[in-house]
Amino acid sequence: MSKQKRFLLDESELPRQWYNIQADMINKPLPLLNPATKEPLTADDLAHIFAAECAKQELDQEHAWIDIPEEVFDRYKYYRSTPLVRAYALEKALGTPAHIYFKNESVNPLGSHKINSALPQCYYCKQEGTTNVTTETGAGQWGAALSYAAKAFGLECAVYQVKISMQQKPYRSSIMRTFGATVEGSPSMSTRAGKDIITRDPLHPGSLGTAISEAVELATTTPNCKYTLGSVMSHVSLHQTVIGLEAEKQMEKAGEYPDTIIACFGGGSNFGGLAFPFMRHTILEGKKTEYIAAEPSSCPKLTKGKFEYDFGDEAGYTPLLPMYTLGHEFKPANIHAGGLRYHGAGTIVSQLLKDGYMRAVDIPQTESFAAGLLFAQTESIIPAPESCHAIAATIREAKKCIETGEEKVILFNLSGHGLIDMTAYDSYLNGDLTDPEFKG
Repeated sequence: MSKQKRFLLDESELPRQWYNIQADMINKPLPLLNPATKEPLTADDLAHIFAAECAKQELDQEHAWIDIPEEVFDRYKYYRSTPLVRAYALEKALGTPAHIYFKNESVNPLGSHKINSALPQCYYCKQEGTTNVTTETGAGQWGAALSYAAKAFGLECAVYQVKISMQQKPYRSSIMRTFGATVEGSPSMSTRAGKDIITRDPLHPGSLGTAISEAVELATTTPNCKYTLGSVMSHVSLHQTVIGLEAEKQMEKAGEYPDTIIACFGGGSNFGGLAFPFMRHTILEGKKTEYIAAEPSSCPKLTKGKFEYDFGDEAGYTPLLPMYTLGHEFKPANIHAGGLRYHGAGTIVSQLLKDGYMRAVDIPQTESFAAGLLFAQTESIIPAPESCHAIAATIREAKKCIETGEEKVILFNLSGHGLIDMTAYDSYLNGDLTDPEFKG
C-alpha cells in the first residue's frame, strides 16, 4: 500500500457523468405527490418550481449515468479534483489500527461541497431563459455557493437564511451579498408564509422549513424566477456524486477500499454524494461496505423520525415527499450546525435506510465539537460544525477497531471548513455549548 498522504486526479480522470443511484435501486423511491390530489407528480409539474432539466433528473429512475454539461465541467475544473487524504495524525492520536481517509471538499473557494450542485442548477436555469433564482440556506454554505454560481451565469439571486443561523454566522450573509445576492433572515415579513409564521410565533428562530416556504413562495410569485436548493431532493444528490466518483479512483491510487463510509446528514446531499457511487457496488455486486449517516441528536430524523409522506417546508407549499421526518412543523434547537437542522431526509436515502443498506447515528453537539477540535489539532483543518458530526462518528468507529484489533478502512466526507464558524468554536472552548434534547 502507498505511504502517500494526499491523492489527486488529473483532468483526464475527472468524472464526465453523474451517477443516478435510482436506476439501480431494487426498491425505487416512492413518488412525490401533489398535496391537493395525492396523485404522483410529473416532471412538468415540478418544472413550475425547478429548472426543467432538474425536474427531469429528479424523477429519472431509468438512466444510471447522466452527462455533465460541458460548461459545468469547465467550472468544475477550477477546483476539482478535491484531495483524498490519509489522516495519519488522527490515527496516531486515537491509537487506532483503522486506516482513516477523508475527502476534502473544503478546499474550493466557496469552502464546501455545495458548489457541486449550485453550478449545474444555475446553468440549467440560464439555459431555459430564467433570470432570477431563489433559495433557502441554514448555515449559509449553500447560500454562498448559489450566490457565486448565479453571478457566474448572469442570474439575480435572492436567499432566505434561517434567522438564528444568520445571527450566529453573519459573515456568511456578507459572502452572499459580496457575490451580489439579496439576503433576508427567515421568517421574514417579505412573504405571506413568513408573515403567517411570525404572527403565530413572533420569536420564531427560523428553520430550513420556514426558509423553504419563503423561497418557494417568491419563486412562484415572481416572473421568470426558479427555486433552487442545496440538499434533500434527488437531483441535488445526483450532482454531488462527483465526490464519490472521484473518491473511488483515489482509493484505488491509495491501494485500499473503504469498509465504512461516513458523512454528516442534514437532508442527504453530501452523504449521497460520497456514498452512492460506492453503494452501487453493494447493490449490484454485493460488496460489503457499511454506510453511516451522522446527524445531530437534537434533530434525529433518521434515528427517531417516522417514514411517511410529509411536506418539505413549514407552510406546506412543497410536494409531499416520502421520507423519514420529524414533522414539517418541527422546530429544531438552535445548534451551531445550521446545515443539519432540517426536519426530513431525502427520498432516496429514506428508502435506502428503510431497506437496510445504511444506518444512522445521532451525535450530541458537544461530542461533535470535541471531535472537530481533535481533528483540527491533528490534521490542521478547522472543520465546519456539520462536518464535525462525521468526524465524531468516524472516531467512534475507529475506537471500536482498538477493541477488536481490526484494520478497517474508514472514509468520511469533510464537507466544509469552519473558518466562518469560529463563534461556535468560541462557545465550545468557553464551555457555553449545551446538548439540546430531542423532544418528539
